[in-house]
Amino acid sequence: VSATKAAPKPVKLRATITPGTVLILVAGRFRSKRVVFLKQLPSGLLLVSGPYKVNGVPLRRVDQRYVIATSTKVDVSGVKIPEYVNDAFFKKAAEKAPKKSEEQFFAKDEKKARVLSADRLKAQKEVDAALLQAIAKVASLSKYLAHRFTLSNKVFPHEIAF
Repeated sequence: VSATKAAPKPVKLRATITPGTVLILVAGRFRSKRVVFLKQLPSGLLLVSGPYKVNGVPLRRVDQRYVIATSTKVDVSGVKIPEYVNDAFFKKAAEKAPKKSEEQFFAKDEKKARVLSADRLKAQKEVDAALLQAIAKVASLSKYLAHRFTLSNKVFPHEIAF
C-alpha cells in the first residue's frame, strides 16, 4: 500500500463537446436551459454562459456529466475569456459566522441578497458582448437559446438526435 496519493488525472473532455457547442443543462438551478460552452477549466469543469441577456444563465462552471451536447455550434473564436476567469474565480469566500446569543439564535434571520463582485460583473459583460455578436450572425439562434428544452409525451430522450 502506497503512502502517497496518486496525482489526479486531467478530466478528458467528451468528443461531442467543443468550444462553441450549445449544451443543454440537465441538473441544477438552470436545468433545461441551453448554454454555450466556452472552455474547459483546469479542474475539468466546463465554463459555460447563457449568455445572461438571452436566457439568464451567467458565466458558470458545470460538470460534463450534467450536460447534453447538441449539434448546434456558435463561432466563439472572437470571444476572449479574461485570464482571471479560472476555478479560483468561482470559489466563494469563506465567512466565519459570529457567535450568537440565545436571543439571536432563536430570532428570525434576515436573508441577505448576495452581491456579485465587480470582477464577476465585468467578466460577464466582456464575454457576453462578444458572444452576443457571434449569436447575432446565425439566424434565430438567440430564440433557440432562450427556449427551454422540454420533452413531450411519447418522446424519449434516447431516440432524439441532438
